Amino acid sequence: MKYDEIHEDHDDPLINQLHRAIKLAVKFLAILMVLVIFLTIADVVYVLYQRLMETPFLLLDMEDILETFGAFLVVLIAIEIFTNIRLYLGTSVIPVQLVLATALMAVARKVIVLDLKLVSAEQIVGIALVTIALGVSYWLVREKAKSAA
Repeated sequence: MKYDEIHEDHDDPLINQLHRAIKLAVKFLAILMVLVIFLTIADVVYVLYQRLMETPFLLLDMEDILETFGAFLVVLIAIEIFTNIRLYLGTSVIPVQLVLATALMAVARKVIVLDLKLVSAEQIVGIALVTIALGVSYWLVREKAKSAA
């Protein structure tokens, strides 16, 4: 899916300046996202180290394992968001498939760390419907991309 990007050689100088400002803001977001990724990795390492040093030594219970999985998925989601930002800066193609994959990963993370004791049946149904909608959307976009290639 293509869109008309406003180029820096637009007839209106104000539009040119605004376009440059937006590109600068997106580059700043990319820098911040890389910082968040490294801080999140450091946090995962620190928390995992703390849990492994507690008694019983070098053992994790199921809750610790699920929290660790959730933390790993947060890092992967952040990397996907960075990739979205990078693609936004470098192309005039909207990466719909990547955005949908990122959303699916975020929902998967939620499902993995979900405490069934704290959620209602309606919330579970809602998460299921969102997952189905994202999955079908991803499949449709992927099939369209296959047929276009």
